[in-house]
Amino acid sequence: MSKRNFLINTLLKKCPRCQEGDLFTVPFEFSKPVDMPEHCPVCHQKFEPEPGFYYGSMFISYIITAFFFLGIIGTCLIVFKLSLNVSMVILLVIAAITYMFFLRMSRSLWINIMVDYDPKAKEDKKKKSFGY
Repeated sequence: MSKRNFLINTLLKKCPRCQEGDLFTVPFEFSKPVDMPEHCPVCHQKFEPEPGFYYGSMFISYIITAFFFLGIIGTCLIVFKLSLNVSMVILLVIAAITYMFFLRMSRSLWINIMVDYDPKAKEDKKKKSFGY
């Protein structure tokens, strides 16, 4: 498999090392919003290499959502000429709907920044499991 684009891999929420395994275990559950397996099922990359690893994703999430929400408010105020109160209600509804998307996306982006793609990762796991 050839190397996938960094941003596409982030959007697909795939393992950054092999680009095949899923980062999250379930599509979405309110009880487990960021439930991730301990390792990639394909290449065995550890998804939380150290305690507090995803602390940096909090800052990425803040930056991305701030610009996104600023665009929403600007569109409501300037384009649609809505009042500030109505714009804030619309923003709160959109924020509630997109919260989990941005939370998972920031985690995916963070691990894709920190872990490099390795085209031999899947082959290395097969060799180790067969004892080569």
